[in-house]
Amino acid sequence: MRAVLQRVLSASVSVGGEVVGAIDEPGLLVYLGVTHDDGDREIAWTAGKIRDLRLLREEQSVADAGAPVLLISQFTLYGNPRKGRRPTWNAAAPQPVSEPAYDAVCAALERDGIRVERGVFGADMQVASVGDGPLTLIVESS
Repeated sequence: MRAVLQRVLSASVSVGGEVVGAIDEPGLLVYLGVTHDDGDREIAWTAGKIRDLRLLREEQSVADAGAPVLLISQFTLYGNPRKGRRPTWNAAAPQPVSEPAYDAVCAALERDGIRVERGVFGADMQVASVGDGPLTLIVESS
């Protein structure tokens, strides 16, 4: 499982011109990619990193600060551009694997008291954000 975590002041995601998820206070914008063999261990590890990494101001985590997370499914995190001019997506898990894993990461964070805003799985989404400093981090479960 791969996640890109960006510290933001605000962020929103729209589908067809309609805002479907937004945070309007400091928090994290997270893009989440799932690969074929991701399971419960990767879900728990990734949710824990999103919750506990001290990425916010004053070295706080989203759990420490009570900050929100906007979580976007992003199969393109597993794109491979090494050959030719078109990336391959072979390492990205198909929807029957990736959507339940995405939902499970969201649910794990919510169980821990984190406010999670979501995109729409598989939709053509437009994401807007105001970054809080140049802080973007890639985490990978294995």
